[in-house]
Amino acid sequence: MYYLGLDIGSSSIKVALVQISNGKSLGVVQEPKEEMSMFAEKNGWAEQKPEDWWYHACKAITKLKKQHNITRTQIKGIGISYQMHGLVLIDKQGNPLRKSIIWCDSRAVEIGHTAFSEIGEDTCAENLLNSPSNFTASKLKWVKENEPEIYKRIYKFMLPGDYLAYRFSNVINTTISGLSEGIFWDFKKDSVADFLLEHYGLDKALVPDIVETFGLQSVVDKKGEIESGIAAGTPIYYRAGDQPNNALSLNVFNPGEVAATGGTSGVVYAVTDSLSVKESSRVNNFAHVNYQKGQPPRIGKLLCINGAGIQYRWLLNNLEVNSYEAMNTLALEIPVGSDGVCLIPFGNGAERMLNNKEVGTRIVNLNLNNHHKGHMCRAALEGIAFSFVFGMEILKSDGIKAKVIRAGNDNLFRSEIFANTVATLIGQEIEIYNTTGAIGAARAAGLHKGDFDDFGKSIMDNDHVMTFMPFKDKEPYLKAYQNWKNELELILNK
Repeated sequence: MYYLGLDIGSSSIKVALVQISNGKSLGVVQEPKEEMSMFAEKNGWAEQKPEDWWYHACKAITKLKKQHNITRTQIKGIGISYQMHGLVLIDKQGNPLRKSIIWCDSRAVEIGHTAFSEIGEDTCAENLLNSPSNFTASKLKWVKENEPEIYKRIYKFMLPGDYLAYRFSNVINTTISGLSEGIFWDFKKDSVADFLLEHYGLDKALVPDIVETFGLQSVVDKKGEIESGIAAGTPIYYRAGDQPNNALSLNVFNPGEVAATGGTSGVVYAVTDSLSVKESSRVNNFAHVNYQKGQPPRIGKLLCINGAGIQYRWLLNNLEVNSYEAMNTLALEIPVGSDGVCLIPFGNGAERMLNNKEVGTRIVNLNLNNHHKGHMCRAALEGIAFSFVFGMEILKSDGIKAKVIRAGNDNLFRSEIFANTVATLIGQEIEIYNTTGAIGAARAAGLHKGDFDDFGKSIMDNDHVMTFMPFKDKEPYLKAYQNWKNELELILNK
């Protein structure tokens, strides 16, 4: 018997099957093979059709069942992970009223900034744990202001995962964790943030019913069975945004546990039991997957680094090298500190952790007589690693005390230079796991039983790859990091 997990990204849908008995993954299918369409009518806009997510999810489920000769009745539960902060609007018939305004759409930035100022920074920090910023609530306000005819027809708003669950079941609901990522949750009152809805003039009736993150949320209905190939009556047991779900996939639930990802952008996601917020302009704070009303809080502090893997991919595309492995081999020939070459990797737009400044990518101290592409590769890996360490320092100032760091076995953490640099500078071992968001969502379907110990054991037994230990000789790393910070400070203080 199996659990099914879906991970709804903005580029593709991934679907995974895991065995209920031991949590072992049978396989993961991605649809489409090429990136999904994204619509950008204006500069800074980003939209997708919710119907496309469902189409590709159903196609991936069909392919996965066929590959592993699985029948619809062998799937005993569903878990869903999804791209955070998206806005889906449906009418009373359940039809989307417009394309989804997804996470990377920036049209509502000024709406959020204005609300932050008018409501008050202290109130936002104490109640929302964030600025309203460019999150889902601000996007809904944008629709009210700019598309009033559509706003009048809204029955409910949803997050992307809510929409997928609705297509399976014909039931509309959401979670506290989901509402918090949209900045609809008041942590001080432990309820929907009425004061923000009132400030934005949004109707509270648009908020879906709230269900537990782990538990029976709904079941597949007959129409969902026909379209998806999953048997009617199959329970949906779990739903969470991609970053909280990535943390769950790495068995990160408790204060002091930190999840890190190093893909196109980098993320450090740390769990705390404190509602204190000092860095609300640089760090996002959401209800983690195991947040429960009336219980000690479990808050996920999310720090994003835009200029991460995209920087290393740019080098791969523009140097005469044919693989990341070749780049890492070149970099290993260069000493710590890259013989003085320093790379500032923030070339992927505004960096929230730098107070939304666009500093770009900078390469400094390059000697055209002595330095070559090996130095560039090492300097890039070190520069990205230093940005992670810089982010950890911000989280530390916001009250995080890391006890364990777990990371996915993705592009950056496959590099010894990158992982060893981070581990040594933060003085903390880094556990590497070979897992994905879809696999984590599938396993999380089993958490409706509440057995978190078995969940963690299945991750360790099935996914642990290795552990990077901090080097005892930190001096060359500290010197290189200080040089990097000095260069960054010169840029920031211009």
